[in-house]
Amino acid sequence: MKMRTYLKVTFNSEGAPPSEIVARLQSLGFKPITGAYDMVYEWDDGASVEDAIWFADKVHETLRGYNVLFQLETITE
Repeated sequence: MKMRTYLKVTFNSEGAPPSEIVARLQSLGFKPITGAYDMVYEWDDGASVEDAIWFADKVHETLRGYNVLFQLETITE
């Protein structure tokens, strides 16, 4: 089964430009998508819940100081 982490970002007009935020997230392996979420990260087989928590910490670290809100949802499909 494939695990994916979906990301929704809420930008702030007083924060970094959306293009900069997207570039930072792409450097982590996220891909832009359309629909209910803004981006998706597709895991290799064998990823665990602990991996998803570690990755959430990486997203938090990457976006720190950029004045954006984000929401993550990791599911197995």
